[in-house]
Amino acid sequence: MKNIISKITFALLIGGITASCSKFEELNTSPTAANENQVKPEYFLNNAIIGAQQDPHIAERVYVYYWKTAARHHYFNYLNMGVDDDTFNGDYWRYISEWLNNANAAIEIAEKQAANGTAAAHNENVKQVARIWRAYLMSELSDNFGPAPIESFKGTNPTFNTVQEVYNYLFDELKDATSKIDVSVANGDIKSYDAAYGFNWENWIRFANSMRMRFAMRLSEVDAAKAKSEFEAAVATNKFIETKEQNFGVQEKDGWDPLSGVMSRSWNTQILSATLNNIFIGLGGIKTADQFTNQGIIEKIKPEDDFGTRYLSNFSVKSNDPSQGYYLDGMPNKMDPRAYKAFFVPGNKTDGEYWPAASTQEASIKVSDTRTDILDTKYTWNAFTGGTWGGLASNLVFRGQNGRLPGMINKFRTSTQKRLFFASWESHFLMAEAALRGWSTPMSDKAAYEKGIEQNFEYWGVSSHLAAYKASTNYNRVGTSVSYDHVTEPPASHTVKFIDAYTGAPGTAQIPYPSNTIYKNGTVKNDKLTKIITQKYIATFPYMALEAWSDHRRLGLPFFENPAVEQPIQTMLQLNSSNYTKNQVNFFPQRLRYPSSFRSADQTNYDKAVTQLGGEDQIFTPLWWAKKN
Repeated sequence: MKNIISKITFALLIGGITASCSKFEELNTSPTAANENQVKPEYFLNNAIIGAQQDPHIAERVYVYYWKTAARHHYFNYLNMGVDDDTFNGDYWRYISEWLNNANAAIEIAEKQAANGTAAAHNENVKQVARIWRAYLMSELSDNFGPAPIESFKGTNPTFNTVQEVYNYLFDELKDATSKIDVSVANGDIKSYDAAYGFNWENWIRFANSMRMRFAMRLSEVDAAKAKSEFEAAVATNKFIETKEQNFGVQEKDGWDPLSGVMSRSWNTQILSATLNNIFIGLGGIKTADQFTNQGIIEKIKPEDDFGTRYLSNFSVKSNDPSQGYYLDGMPNKMDPRAYKAFFVPGNKTDGEYWPAASTQEASIKVSDTRTDILDTKYTWNAFTGGTWGGLASNLVFRGQNGRLPGMINKFRTSTQKRLFFASWESHFLMAEAALRGWSTPMSDKAAYEKGIEQNFEYWGVSSHLAAYKASTNYNRVGTSVSYDHVTEPPASHTVKFIDAYTGAPGTAQIPYPSNTIYKNGTVKNDKLTKIITQKYIATFPYMALEAWSDHRRLGLPFFENPAVEQPIQTMLQLNSSNYTKNQVNFFPQRLRYPSSFRSADQTNYDKAVTQLGGEDQIFTPLWWAKKN
């Protein structure tokens, strides 16, 4: 056993390897510990799968602070403002090194046992599954940091490879691994050692081909020919994730270990983001009144053109958020039905998924030295931009406040769900985009688009609204509708009504649909690609935040509002009071910085990795496959 592990020289981080090996060496501290012929590759593979589900320590740092924030799945100021933490980065680097070490160990043990004649009948299949899982982990590593080593598991000191080389390697690994799986091999005695699929070989093949589809689409803007070729080859297998039964997910459980829920820490409020709010409101044209039986909520529903109370001197307006400056003292008239399933309505404590910690609905706004407005936010629906609000923030007990704003529902906080890594609706949205690009797919773009919506509606339990939703031409607040054939662009602006907070006088205003200047120079808001990515983005909530971030880096879709700049953001000075009405690629985080522990341990490879990155080792340096301007 000691010799096996000593040959795994995944030198991403010396400390990471040491931590991994020390755990493996514990197997040898007992005189009854297993020898190398008795150790099973499936043990190590399962550790790699369960580990990547992320324990609460790393999940809070990476999943909540980084991925969900970059994806705008919740309101939080961190990576969205160019802020990271070298300790967090180092922790993630160490953890993913260990997960890769476990996958590598599974492969090497399987190879040794095949060579010395001690392998079980399922040994070869387990090895190929470990290669598939290692490919996923390598993609996660590269999609976060950039250049990474692909030869690190072959017993030699690894050298770093470009992101393009990493992706080429991933395609080759997935194709070769799936070709070598024998689906007739029995799996009965090892099912419990695969937390994802119970060694259902067909499902592992489907997962691999779905990952090939995902990776191919990642290349769509930088190597269209390669992207098309790889995608078409993967989808032509007709073995990809198509149904909910084939979804790749790991069951969470309560506690403090790698199976604990990734969003289970009670102090993380995970409030609705302005990005999601502007996408949800009006999308699909489904009336709020048709989604509730609670009479108190129904009585608080506002007319569709009512923006509520305008607080221009108390709320930041230095962003391109189309809802900025307004407090909606009630409920939106129309709403994507998934919104009310994903986020609780403040004060709706009869909802079985209401988060108990959201106990206070009173908010305050200090209008002047002699006036403070006390608001009852029960049955209201608001979301605010991140960024710097300067002195305005000190006059509010509202923005970012638990209980006063919609927050993520309770079931995703209680470690009772399956954390999804890939779901069937993503396959269909990928096919929709591929077909739109003219690639060969089993379904038309429209059929795949609508199938993706249908499957995600089923996941959220809102299928009764599906037909009306798919037919809707109602624009949301960023100017996008659902109906696939409705590509009419919205007008430049729309008229809304409001009450002035300071005078009490009613008024009207023209609210422009925001211009997403990193997608087609901001001229397009309702084309078919925007629709596909909008629906895919909604469907990534809450478990596939990394993929949502990747799509935005790749395409600039869907529309993300800029952080507010009432004061300069010292970590992203490229955004300022003169350009906040436009979007730029470098207004949005692009990657994680390599941890200082890597630089200290291996300056040569660090220097090479940064050279291959093609820019400084900074948060706003785009990866090879991402938009550059």
